[in-house]
Amino acid sequence: MTTLDPTATGARPPYAPSRPEVHPPSLLVASGIVVRRNLIHIKRMPELLLDVTIQPVMFVLLFAYVFGGSIQVSGSSYREFLVPGIMVQTVVFSSFIVAIGLTNDLEKGIVDRFRSLPISRAAVLVGRSVSSLIHSGIGITVMALTGLLIGWRIRDGLLDAVAAFGLLLLFGFGMIWVGITVGSWLRSVEAVNGFMFTVMFPLTFVANTFAPTANMPHWLRVVAEWNPVSALTQATRQLWGNAPAAGVDAAWPLQHAPLVAAVWALLITAGFAPLALAAFARRSRD
Repeated sequence: MTTLDPTATGARPPYAPSRPEVHPPSLLVASGIVVRRNLIHIKRMPELLLDVTIQPVMFVLLFAYVFGGSIQVSGSSYREFLVPGIMVQTVVFSSFIVAIGLTNDLEKGIVDRFRSLPISRAAVLVGRSVSSLIHSGIGITVMALTGLLIGWRIRDGLLDAVAAFGLLLLFGFGMIWVGITVGSWLRSVEAVNGFMFTVMFPLTFVANTFAPTANMPHWLRVVAEWNPVSALTQATRQLWGNAPAAGVDAAWPLQHAPLVAAVWALLITAGFAPLALAAFARRSRD
């Protein structure tokens, strides 16, 4: 009588431990997990919402009541002129917020923990971009409610109103990828703060966000009217009925503001998303 050797036939020995197979989640599922983690983080630290709640409200109140009486706007009240500009500033500054958040995660080793999991690296960035977009959406909602309290109104139809909010979120999504790129490039929160402050403040102030461009010096007016932020601001004002369409003396982007704002949003996303993925991959290998 012969004894069969289980190892010779490929059979598993009876004493060998069995291990369950690990099936990595899809990009969609993994991104959803990261989104949930970031939202739980906000829930446990509600002070993270100050930048999209208290700060924009302070901007509205300061500009509306302190500077509003000295700034004249043709065809509109200054308060209706102001609120879309503050909303645009809020979505542009979403790049600032996500850059700091990603740099913090990289410094504290949270991203290293994600690397130990069987998930795609892209899921970390996609999840952060979606959670940051939700974060920005909260800010836009707060701004809209504040605007209604001080006299801002949506004057045109529902479809135009939804289109304006959609443009804000689309542009904000592109700016989030800008922030992810910067957060992956720079090594410290201090460096991110300095860089983003230097870039984002001129981008939002050298525009039509807080004052009309008509009274600016000619060279500055040209820069402001070709600024993508101006196109988005003019588009939201136009779609909400807070300001008339740009005149023939305005730059071409302002005369076609909704289309230009949408194209800018898509170009920014298409340009910076691959850069962000490449920069994050290099940074996470260091």
